[in-house]
Amino acid sequence: MKVQLIDDHTLFRLGLKNLLERSGIEVIAAASTGQEGLEMVHKAQPDVILLDMRMPDMDGLEVLKRLREAGITVPISMLTTSNDERDLVESLRSGAQGYLLKDMDPDELVAALHNIVKGETVVAPQLAGTLARALQGKSEIAEKKTPLSDLTPRELEIIEHLAIGQSNKVIARELGITDGTVKLHVKAILRKLQVSSRVEAAVIAVEQGLGRRRIPSS
Repeated sequence: MKVQLIDDHTLFRLGLKNLLERSGIEVIAAASTGQEGLEMVHKAQPDVILLDMRMPDMDGLEVLKRLREAGITVPISMLTTSNDERDLVESLRSGAQGYLLKDMDPDELVAALHNIVKGETVVAPQLAGTLARALQGKSEIAEKKTPLSDLTPRELEIIEHLAIGQSNKVIARELGITDGTVKLHVKAILRKLQVSSRVEAAVIAVEQGLGRRRIPSS
């Protein structure tokens, strides 16, 4: 089995690489950013991609969606610390075949990868109850569709800043990312909301209750 890793934490990547290789799994590529992962996937041609959820340049959900939009059909599994129901549901909806947690037992992780490559959808055992509630229609995401439902967690953070009129520079400073990254996220937000300006996006955000409790930076 050939695996591609996309995770911004160097020590975790190295540790996971060693763990997998001791189990007979070849790590053929390791990317530290979402963009790097997107660029190397065609050349790497892995059997499965392990994708982190929280990354500074582009979060895992956005990377997942871009891989699928680019026609990448290889199995993709999130490997994350997030046990949030929204992240789980959105990952599966966006085409992930797995949702695994970084604190899983190593043997469970290896077994999960083999099952994912076989075509199964695998969710970390700790999240079985969360998934069951979502499938039963008790998830708020499933029950209530809003104009912001298609936004990723990072995009929701950014549109909340837009709602109080902050510039790209200020948003970048507060979130610890670059101006260029903010610009890309804003462009994606406008496209998903089908609006042409930041002001229109901010109005929608305020209507949905975002930004009211935030205090603009001085």
